[in-house]
Amino acid sequence: MIDSENEQLGIMSLKDALKLASEQNLDLVEVAPTAKPPVCRIIDSGKFRYERQKRAKEVKKKQKVTALKEVKIRPNIEDHDFNVKLKNAQRFLDNGDKVKVTITFRGRELSHPELGRQLLVKMGDLLKEAAIIEREAKLEGKNMIMILSPKSSTTQAN
Repeated sequence: MIDSENEQLGIMSLKDALKLASEQNLDLVEVAPTAKPPVCRIIDSGKFRYERQKRAKEVKKKQKVTALKEVKIRPNIEDHDFNVKLKNAQRFLDNGDKVKVTITFRGRELSHPELGRQLLVKMGDLLKEAAIIEREAKLEGKNMIMILSPKSSTTQAN
């Protein structure tokens, strides 16, 4: 049992604790229900809820949400266009987002999936300082997909 000034009162019965709380016009709040014996505190329950919400908001603010950004290319992409897509992927990785690189095949292009795989390998090699290949290039229907995740997110978590 803890009173309103954060002083420990020791172990007491529920009846005595409720009586003490009502004398002070405060509420009896169970702070640690899993402890043996459970820890209760005499406090204004509204104030307690407010402080708990404030702490939860602080924890949520510190979390980084990673999004999955997509970069779409074609197997016969020109060098300049490829470099633009590469810079976009680099920017997404620098922001801490995962990048899904998708190559869409149309018509007869599907008969040469090795061209798409070469492009994805090239992009993976050029981004190896900023990214880890989370999922290797894999053909799924008419698309070949590779997923990159930022290296910096794993170092920030540690």
